Amino acid sequence: MSRLALGTVQFGLNYGVSNQSGQVVQSEVGAILNRAAAAGIDTLDTAIAYGESEACLGRAGVTGWRVITKLPPLPQEIDAVPRWVDAQIEGSLGRLGIAQLETVLLHCTGDLLGPHAEALLRTLNGAKAAGLTRSLGVSIYDPAELDNLWPLWRPEVVQAPCNVLDRRLIRSGWLDRLNRDGVRVHVRSVFLQGLLLMPAQRRPESFAPWRVLLDRWSEWCMEHEVSPLRGALAFLGAVRGVDLLVIGVDSVAQLEEVLSHSSAAKPLPPDDLFSEDKNLIEPSRWKLA
Repeated sequence: MSRLALGTVQFGLNYGVSNQSGQVVQSEVGAILNRAAAAGIDTLDTAIAYGESEACLGRAGVTGWRVITKLPPLPQEIDAVPRWVDAQIEGSLGRLGIAQLETVLLHCTGDLLGPHAEALLRTLNGAKAAGLTRSLGVSIYDPAELDNLWPLWRPEVVQAPCNVLDRRLIRSGWLDRLNRDGVRVHVRSVFLQGLLLMPAQRRPESFAPWRVLLDRWSEWCMEHEVSPLRGALAFLGAVRGVDLLVIGVDSVAQLEEVLSHSSAAKPLPPDDLFSEDKNLIEPSRWKLA
């Protein structure tokens, strides 16, 4: 199994600060999947919240792929948690055109701390027992979310952001702890929505407060004669305890570039090149307008 998984949010939405081509067209999706499969990639990462992503994958045909999807947060007003969860999972399977998911992740760890937690977990475990998914887990935005969750439930999979600038998963000690507890770790936001790959002249003005840090990253890449993509992959390639890197691409050409840089020996970025400013490392906080 490849250490790379194919992220598919671009298949359903116009996604990414560096994305200039918009949502990926259906024909290109098919070409990307074919090339990924030929390279040994066998896992797709999607979510119900990713617009048309699941339906797009279903049209392309994903039989034989390991498909991870994510449930949206529980509605504020919900009477029957089991019925809602079952409908979400069955809807995903129907759109994808498959009989079993590899993993169902929860997009909101807060749902496991609230009044519906028991019903939610019971229903998810029932779906696993019924063979609708092989494993269960959570998708987090900040490792601190695990502090409250861990005494209550141990997921089989944790998906978290991690990249050159966002090292919270490592620095918090949670990556080591997850490994000790036998939890599989999937890392996303490898390129920070493409920000790490953007030349200085193309960065939106809203990133001006972090110009010094971002310029330092660009200068390090130039000094060591590595592309930002190669440098970003080098950083995570050296991190032990990560099972999968979720990489999103807009085209076969981008996928080819990732594949060409995913295994070569490379220098590593300096240990002090990171930020803990959530306004930078959490894209949901970005103000791009």
